[in-house]
Amino acid sequence: MQQLQVDVSGGVAVLTLNRPAQQNAMTPEMAAELGSALRRCDGEDAIRAVVITGTPPAFCAGADLSAKVGAVSASIDPPPWQVRKPVLAAVNGHAVGVGLALALQCDLRYVATDAVYGLNQVRRGSIADGYAHWTLPRLAGIANAADIMLTGRTFDGDEAKQMGLANASLPSGEVLPTALAVAHDLASGSAPVPTALSKRLMWEGLGMAPEAVGRLEADLHGYVDASADAGEGMTAMRDRRPPKWSGSVSGDWPTGNLSAPADQHGLDGGDPAADQ
Repeated sequence: MQQLQVDVSGGVAVLTLNRPAQQNAMTPEMAAELGSALRRCDGEDAIRAVVITGTPPAFCAGADLSAKVGAVSASIDPPPWQVRKPVLAAVNGHAVGVGLALALQCDLRYVATDAVYGLNQVRRGSIADGYAHWTLPRLAGIANAADIMLTGRTFDGDEAKQMGLANASLPSGEVLPTALAVAHDLASGSAPVPTALSKRLMWEGLGMAPEAVGRLEADLHGYVDASADAGEGMTAMRDRRPPKWSGSVSGDWPTGNLSAPADQHGLDGGDPAADQ
């Protein structure tokens, strides 16, 4: 990979957008490399959590405008929300356009307080993509989403946190270490199959009726309660020791309901955005 650095250690994969001279502006090649890396993260059980970040000083300053406008999008294949592992965005610098859209596709977001954020495509005669019209209103509410997307204005990390776009707003030097600490805690502390199922249900549940979500919760609750990891979790809590999980996302994914993984992506192919 030429435009993406991949490092796997301690169950955590760190995917670093790596075009620092261009503030990590997205190219078709970078998008393809990121998709390939996320596909690997989904399929390898040794990878328990994923962190996406950028080589300083930026996270991703949008699409590479040396390419034709519209040729570069944040529609990564697979998108982070479809990966069956927690995906964290360590937004350590500016994230505008497709850069912010990419961060919004992740499960958890840690942002730099003094960086610049925005979806400014309307100011270039274009429109935001990368599921931004689906993710942003759900994270920030329709009023904030309209403000961000229709004006194309920019904002800082504190405002991103205030609007619900970030889990924390931090000094830029603390963003990646914080995200890594959370990722390693997830990798060692959370049971892999329940974590994967909970993530999938949260995202797909956005397009379901409450009754449908309730039925799936009950079915999946029964499924995981019958697993070895459920017993291990209770035993570890009683013995006051860290749990030793044996469950496998690739081997223990349930059939039916949220569907078994399929095709080369190792995903069920579902697209909750299509249900909206």
